[in-house]
Amino acid sequence: MLFKSALISPSELQEALIQDGTIILLDCTIDKVGQSLKDAKLELLPNSLFFDIEGKFSDQASKLPHTLVSEGVFEKEVQALGIDQKSTVVLYDRWGIYSSPRAWWMFKVMGLDQVYILNGGVPAWKKNKYKLAGSYRQQGKTGNFKAHFQKNLYADKDYILAHYRAADVTIFDARSKGRFSGLVPEPRKGLNGGHIPHSKNLPFEELLEDIYYKQADELEQQFDQFKTVDHEYVFSCGSGITAAILAFASYISGHTNIRVYDGSWSEWGREELNLPIEK
Repeated sequence: MLFKSALISPSELQEALIQDGTIILLDCTIDKVGQSLKDAKLELLPNSLFFDIEGKFSDQASKLPHTLVSEGVFEKEVQALGIDQKSTVVLYDRWGIYSSPRAWWMFKVMGLDQVYILNGGVPAWKKNKYKLAGSYRQQGKTGNFKAHFQKNLYADKDYILAHYRAADVTIFDARSKGRFSGLVPEPRKGLNGGHIPHSKNLPFEELLEDIYYKQADELEQQFDQFKTVDHEYVFSCGSGITAAILAFASYISGHTNIRVYDGSWSEWGREELNLPIEK
């Protein structure tokens, strides 16, 4: 089962679900900084499973939030969701577009090809008046997915140190302009203000229209304004979540030479690391 784009509409998904009952639906919702859905009524696409970004799919031994787990852990947890190597997986979140792109990047960096995002998530599904569920389905069989780490999609601190001055690499920061400039304090303690030297500020909200991604040509224009078309793009943010919103936007607008800096500012901004910073 293949869709025309990695970003799919509710109507496209509804039609595909009628034709193919093997599509795996994953709710990838996490809390936003200062906002939570924990007390909200649970509204899901029917037959969904939960993709636990902050729990099972984050390295709990790391001092940093949302650190990518190892190949082995990812493989085991994805198999437990019943996902096979050739499965078609559709990701969504209950905000609209927020954490589902992070899950998309995680799947891509671990080698799953057929992974898609529902544009607008649950709010868009509701607008179309499609059926909702109030609970997750029970996990079934164990899948046969095998993780194969794609290092060309991944950046760590050492990669940034080696490439932040490179003429053919552009680092995009998805945080707000205030945080990027160091004028607004970071929400996490122990972090300096500012940004990685030579990086460009593209706040993730500028790629969204309400709960949806903007059209692909509009997204392309957002990146083209920086005149870096032939560059490798590396995406950073506060903790690796909204960086993936930019990474996916780049991907669907045709620029696929991308990496996500997993540690992002939660790592780079740490006072004790004393890394290069601009304001």
